[in-house]
Amino acid sequence: MDNDMLYEFVVEALELATEVDENLMALEQRPDNLDILNAVFRAFHTIKGGAGFMNLPAVVAACHLTENLFDALRNGKAAVTPQAIDVALRASGFVADQLNALAEDTPIDQLPAMPTELKDDLTQVIAGIGQPAPAVAAVAAPMPAADATPVAASTPAPGEIDWLAYYQALLPATQATPEPASAPSEPAPPESQAPPEPAPEATTSPDRRKGSEDRRGDAAPAHEGQQQVSSKEESLRVRADKLDALLEVAGESVQAANQASALLEKLLPFKQEDQAMPLMAALAETLQRAARYTAELQRATLATRMQPVGRLFQRFPRLVRELARDLGKQVELVIEGAETEVDRVVVDSLYDPLVHMLRNSLDHGIESSERRLAAGKSAKAQISLRAWQEASSVVIEVADDGAGMDPDRLRRKALDKGVIGEHEASTTEEALQLVFLPGFSTKDQASSVSGRGVGMDVVKTAVEKHRGTIRIESTLGEGTCFSIRLPIELSIVPTMLVSAGEVLVGMPMSAVERVIELPEELLSVGGLPVVRDQGRPMPLRSLANVLGYEPREEQIGVVVASPKPYILGVCAIEGTADLVIKPLTAMPALGIAGTARSAEGTLVLILDVAFLLAGGR
Repeated sequence: MDNDMLYEFVVEALELATEVDENLMALEQRPDNLDILNAVFRAFHTIKGGAGFMNLPAVVAACHLTENLFDALRNGKAAVTPQAIDVALRASGFVADQLNALAEDTPIDQLPAMPTELKDDLTQVIAGIGQPAPAVAAVAAPMPAADATPVAASTPAPGEIDWLAYYQALLPATQATPEPASAPSEPAPPESQAPPEPAPEATTSPDRRKGSEDRRGDAAPAHEGQQQVSSKEESLRVRADKLDALLEVAGESVQAANQASALLEKLLPFKQEDQAMPLMAALAETLQRAARYTAELQRATLATRMQPVGRLFQRFPRLVRELARDLGKQVELVIEGAETEVDRVVVDSLYDPLVHMLRNSLDHGIESSERRLAAGKSAKAQISLRAWQEASSVVIEVADDGAGMDPDRLRRKALDKGVIGEHEASTTEEALQLVFLPGFSTKDQASSVSGRGVGMDVVKTAVEKHRGTIRIESTLGEGTCFSIRLPIELSIVPTMLVSAGEVLVGMPMSAVERVIELPEELLSVGGLPVVRDQGRPMPLRSLANVLGYEPREEQIGVVVASPKPYILGVCAIEGTADLVIKPLTAMPALGIAGTARSAEGTLVLILDVAFLLAGGR
């Protein structure tokens, strides 16, 4: 099997599986919507056709049964029921699991078979609406060649796959073999062999091929085909590693242009001969143009890495639905700002943190329907998942209208567990931050959902890893809101350049609160230097000492915006710059996130934000 062909199938099929989940969740709210029913049917039909070509029998089996179920539902033979939605979601989940396994390079012959329980449940639901469940067996042979012309349709023998359906799903509409005009009178044959009904079926029959045709840019009408071809030309699927390589080259180009401009500035003060002056002017103009174009190249390359957070958010409605049902709670998930774009690395890395936050809201925050009604609230709770852009940052907010968090209870629990001292976490904001401590939980007994004290710690670690911050606002009895703020672009780091001993260091601006001048005489508490800033004493640490370099005279202090503010002493402030960071992979160093080059070509060590927020330890 061609790896490129399999890769393209997996990517497109995963997109379809995600769309199926979204449509099934929408169908639960609007069970009479024929457009949604047709969309679900076409998605399973398209995946089945590709899976048959790729020789994936388990995917074919799941899609074939689910396709027959939705063919009956969309033709009005039965109403949409919760049981049908549940079993379709399970089938979609099984298909997605198979596709994800293929994406992780699992050999096709090692994929698990379709679970017997899922097959039986699908068969039972189909039988319950009077639609006989067709026999589905393993695919024993590859797809027929595309140029092979099938003969007249015939009913497949028991235990065989209807290859004609797969053949028609893969061919353009102009080449597809028409369905037979009539068939013997017999109890409801499988969808792919069903005789066309009068008027209603005539309108839906073309749609049954539309899903696969749309994915390949094919359509019968000329004007529709032309529009779809144009749509295809507007997008191109490119592997992420190629984009990363392009971004690195663009960053190097910007750096080279900046270094050339810096060298030119150093040359200008020198006396120039008459003939050299116009050449220097032309060189200066050329370098300005090169710097402008390379910067534009870098911006355009960065834009290719941007993805809407909706790609991440669309995975959560099903999770919330199933977890709420397991907990016996009524919850509605509201999503806003799905079109907000952010670096793809952020999208990929925020799934687990957001899962923990949603589970925390469902288990800890949302009350039971009885308690909500007793408190004067609606029986159905609401969790909102929002995203929006602020300047060069993106804000992601998870809020609920549940019971809220009691700071006094959090403080007592932390004292009982011995994770804080008697005089710590004295303010409400500090008490709410206790939920991020490793091993901290307000539950006395852990459950399958929460209570082990690892979830929110994972959230904070993941956010700070990407130079982000997280805040909590909570009102007892009204609800809780978690706000995550992250830089839109992760590859370019706005930094403050400082000298620490013998090295040039870049401090991410997100961790810098302000810069102060250090006094000649320092206070001492417990033998450690302390500086009083804005009326409060803060510990002073030498950045050179923290990094293991020989300290020099330090007259400047940088106040670090950490949960427990402190001051880092530096020799001098060298300015600010937006640097392209290269992570340290071969030789990791404590407190160093990566390296970059200044405009003059000097090596810059970029400090790790999480290291700074943890107190430089």
